Amino acid sequence: MSKIHLKYDLDEKPPFKELLPFGLQWLVITIPMIIIIGKLVAGLHYDDPGAQTIYMQKIFFVMGISLLAQILWGHRLPLIMGPASVLLVGIIASLASSINTIYTSIFLCGLILAVLSITGLFKPIIKLFTPNVVIVILLLIPFTLVPTILNLIFPSGASVNPFHNLLFALVLIFTLFWTNKVLTGIWKTTLIVWAMIIGHFLYSILFSVPLYQQVNTNLFAGFWSNFTTSFSLDTGVLISFFICYLALATNELGSIQSVGEVLKPDEMTKRTDRGITITGLSNVLAGFLGVIGPVSFSLSLGVITSTGVASRFTLIPTALGLMTLGFMPSAITILGSISSVVIGAILVYILTSQVAAGFMLVAKNQNFKLEQGLLIGFPLLLSVLISFIPTTALNLFPDLLKPLLGNGFVVGFLGVLIMEHIIYKERA
Repeated sequence: MSKIHLKYDLDEKPPFKELLPFGLQWLVITIPMIIIIGKLVAGLHYDDPGAQTIYMQKIFFVMGISLLAQILWGHRLPLIMGPASVLLVGIIASLASSINTIYTSIFLCGLILAVLSITGLFKPIIKLFTPNVVIVILLLIPFTLVPTILNLIFPSGASVNPFHNLLFALVLIFTLFWTNKVLTGIWKTTLIVWAMIIGHFLYSILFSVPLYQQVNTNLFAGFWSNFTTSFSLDTGVLISFFICYLALATNELGSIQSVGEVLKPDEMTKRTDRGITITGLSNVLAGFLGVIGPVSFSLSLGVITSTGVASRFTLIPTALGLMTLGFMPSAITILGSISSVVIGAILVYILTSQVAAGFMLVAKNQNFKLEQGLLIGFPLLLSVLISFIPTTALNLFPDLLKPLLGNGFVVGFLGVLIMEHIIYKERA
């Protein structure tokens, strides 16, 4: 891919009057992903809206400080950061364990990832990630999140008729695909923002749902509670999350390489190593604060090509804005009032893009054989089967294996490794 023509290159600093609007644009694009995944995880952990708001504050702070570290010392590329969806899968599969156990695992796995990157030991592991394995990873995340999406569209105890929720979600999803086709430029890039705002407004009007939560919060407040200061180690949960972190590292690597392929910066190997290291350390911070960890998102390319601005410095106001929001619970409460049905519909739209990316990799193989179809299809089918295991059956599993065999993503990942590197291993 050839380098595109840019108004501001990677290390150029736009004047302040342009820097701030560009930073605000990045902020508007970043916030929806944090809200969608963060609100979902906060709801899994806490019933109290106040505790959910504190959780969201910590996520905004972690994403902001992680982004700032990447821009200044990490990969130093214009890549936004957000909560890792693969860790969402790990958290959902580990809900039977305590919160301290979950975030101790995130803390330790982030530390392991940083150490592997610093020492260079991550490079041999990455050899396991053949194109077939990457395809399955891309497809596993959407497929294993299907039960969660169903719970969002059909929330328990909801006052709205489930059929009406389904109808609204389908109309919103098809509208998103249609608008994505017809829109261009910044309107297309910020489509999810408008989907959240307009979708929630329409849902509130149609079904008489409150537009925002009535929570007594201050304009400015800290989040100094619910840290993972009480470490709780569970070997099964730790192994489960480590496998998720291998996929997270692959995601980080792919995001860095995709932007690097377009911008052609120097020292890409060093940038990659530093980027993965900072991501690991950022997950250490996330684990300590007791929130889901971050990863870089490759959707930055759409913004760069539409604006012609690739300056990494435009993301500094974005990082500062995210960190500031971490201390503004009232603003987060308003942002977090989006209906679960709207969030579920937008998740379907976002994850469909990931499924499409997996199919695009499949289409690149001109010599596609039945064996490759089996190699991809079986882990996916297995992951869906595991994702829908009844809780009563899962509770009868051995305690050590429960976090592993009850995690559809982990079982699917192990399945594709066995299929790729053992059963269908090609011999010269």
